Amino acid sequence: MTTDQIILFSLFAAVFALLLWGRFRYDLVAFSALMAGVVLGVVPVDDAFSGFGHPATLVVALVLVVSAGLVRSGAVFLITRTLVDSSRRLGSHIALMGGIGAVLSAFMNNVAALALLMPVDIQTARKAGRSPALSLMPLSFATILGGMATLIGTPPNIIIATIRQDALGEPFHMFDFAPVGGLAALAGLIFVALVGWRMIPVRDEAVTGDAGLAQYIAELTVPEKSEHIGKRLAELDESAEKTDVAILGLIRGGKRLYGRAANTALEAGDVLVLEAVPDALDEFRAALDLAFSDAAREDKLTAAGEGLEVVEVVIPETARIAGKTAQAVGLTWRKSAILMGISRNGERITKAVRQTEIRPGDILLLLCPKGQGSDVTQWLGALPLAERGLAVTANDKVWLSIGLFGAAVAAASFGLIYLPVALGLVVIGYVLTRIMPITEIYDHIEWPVVVLLGSMIPLGMALETSGGTELLAGGLVSLTEGMPPWAILTILMVVTMTLSDVLNNTATAIVAAPVAIQMAQSLGVSPDPFLMAVAVAASSAFLTPIGHKNNTLILGPGGYRFGDYWRMGLPLEALVIAVSIPAILVFWPL
Repeated sequence: MTTDQIILFSLFAAVFALLLWGRFRYDLVAFSALMAGVVLGVVPVDDAFSGFGHPATLVVALVLVVSAGLVRSGAVFLITRTLVDSSRRLGSHIALMGGIGAVLSAFMNNVAALALLMPVDIQTARKAGRSPALSLMPLSFATILGGMATLIGTPPNIIIATIRQDALGEPFHMFDFAPVGGLAALAGLIFVALVGWRMIPVRDEAVTGDAGLAQYIAELTVPEKSEHIGKRLAELDESAEKTDVAILGLIRGGKRLYGRAANTALEAGDVLVLEAVPDALDEFRAALDLAFSDAAREDKLTAAGEGLEVVEVVIPETARIAGKTAQAVGLTWRKSAILMGISRNGERITKAVRQTEIRPGDILLLLCPKGQGSDVTQWLGALPLAERGLAVTANDKVWLSIGLFGAAVAAASFGLIYLPVALGLVVIGYVLTRIMPITEIYDHIEWPVVVLLGSMIPLGMALETSGGTELLAGGLVSLTEGMPPWAILTILMVVTMTLSDVLNNTATAIVAAPVAIQMAQSLGVSPDPFLMAVAVAASSAFLTPIGHKNNTLILGPGGYRFGDYWRMGLPLEALVIAVSIPAILVFWPL
């Protein structure tokens, strides 16, 4: 071993030891290792920050922004209403979401598949009042598994097909990977849904849900030409139940209809009286395409055209609105804002919200033109509550957001455009069409994750250029000399998986595929089973958050630590090997 190789192996050992210990945050550990590598001379100064511009890092950052755009447009609400039931048992939910993710990943980039489903899973966890950590890691693993089944499902399969063409004159075709990769994916999905999720550690701070959030008495209006006109109020109960909203009654012509008016046929201009937390209220509005208020107030609210924001404020005794109504202080015509809801320690409110006298201690839910929330709060003399990231769903752009995302994924899947560029164009499209406010773009990027990837990629490249990976490959050939083919395939898969957990899976495939061909030639057998072993193993990066972009994506949203992945990932990798070796020997005989 050279001095550079010794230093790099030592750095990687130190990084993994510190990350598994968990005493220091993962981005600090990774960046410190990168700086140490530069100072010690094993990472060239010119390449020190190349990882921050690497496609893997850019894809992770862009996917997080695109996911936020899909939430903001209502696309996620559409999927959750159609496919997901928050009351479903966790194992059944994981099986459903994992199955959808695996199928999507077989025919589109698995990063894009996770980008579409990750916000759906988080929303479902919020509704169910459970930690997203219990389902995000299974979803990530499922999208990785699904990509093994086809040529375009994951980059290692494309690389190995190209290497086979260069070496043997013909590439693998679209579904050549399905017999082995498909069986491994199916076995992995069953394990993840039945057993794997139980191995994930859950911490109190990761638990989501609406417990402890203010329940508002709020109003939404049935607009002109609504598809719900003529329906009985009771017919909206199913949508209300799915979104955790309670329908309390109906206001017509300024008068409250007593009782729940369940059998009353809805008319344009009717006001629904509801009780819900802000996120549930927004989802219910988007699901039924209801209006915030009457047409005149809504026109004034949206006149600026810069989008809307939701703010929560508490009313002190000195507030301008204390002892008055929103209508009396002219909230709409003076400040172009709407009082959406009032929270009063669980007390029921019998009048229309804007005609209810505001008391000190009330919490108000205000809808304002974008960027004017602080001005409205100051004018009212109210005190802002802590920012909770509340947003207004632009549900009139749901199909536009899905169309932009779908077109980009299709173009990237068929090689018409580079995936990071495709995702970048989606982000630009979301900003130009005002699906995603430009002021919020950077808020949705998990910067510690970006630092982790940007720091580890140059170290991985240095290990490869120093000959460290070749050293591992040479040791593998020597180690397997004289062994039976099934044992050689097993060791090849174990080593390839180990490399994939440390290096990018694309780099792993590039390094391991030529070694696989060399091993087959030395044995005098077909190289295809060895290439298949590399293809499955290179994609099976389940032990760390840095081996695959999907695992990195869920690191922040799931509240995971570096050492959480191996708990479910290690038995899953063992299962993949146990299923793949017999399948390879059957479908790709030596």
